[in-house]
Amino acid sequence: MSGFPLGPSAVPSAVPSAVLFDMDGTLVDTEVLWWEAADEVAAGLGHRLTDADAPEVVGRAVADTAAHLIRITGAADPGRVAADLTESFFLRVAAGAPPRPGARRLLAELERARVPFALVSASPRTVVDSVVGGSLADVPFAFTLSADDTVRTKPHPDPYRAAAERFGAAPGACVAVEDSPDGTASAEAAGCPVLVVPSLLPVGPGAGRYVVKSLEDVDLGVLRECAGGVARGRDSRHV
Repeated sequence: MSGFPLGPSAVPSAVPSAVLFDMDGTLVDTEVLWWEAADEVAAGLGHRLTDADAPEVVGRAVADTAAHLIRITGAADPGRVAADLTESFFLRVAAGAPPRPGARRLLAELERARVPFALVSASPRTVVDSVVGGSLADVPFAFTLSADDTVRTKPHPDPYRAAAERFGAAPGACVAVEDSPDGTASAEAAGCPVLVVPSLLPVGPGAGRYVVKSLEDVDLGVLRECAGGVARGRDSRHV
């Protein structure tokens, strides 16, 4: 792998103005729940999801997955499909969305270091509030952004631009933590350096993009190195 080594012992080089966390598949283990919800709705429309559907489901907003299901099944009511997806996902999340390995430790470290952080999700507000009020109830996010809070959600840059603006910071000074290709594309389009922790879909290396296996491999030093590496135009991958 090219670039300098990246890991918990990395030498700090730049303090992020803020850390912007994706939710599903990054902080909480909900990508599988979303897939199950989409498969349930798809089955009701006469289609069962396969690997070919994954790019239109994993990490995608409700409206995007609904549009995909409508295209492949010919369903005539986009609003109903979107509502069914949201309800099915919400019920699963409300039943329990366990944190991803290393998530709580990293969030606690940022809190101790007084590095501000926020949640930037492509899930509907109802789902975000359910997770933040449940699995992440004790986490002091500065704020949360849902798919309902910007005109366009991921993979467009709007959510990460809005989050940086709320912090009064340049996007390039905020590290985004993502797990999916769409989320990574959103953060990069906004100008954020991205720390990628892939879940269901692979995300390859790229300029200003750091890839790790787990949040268990991440500490504040890694986030500083990510921010500093992007500022210097470096490309690194740690596996």
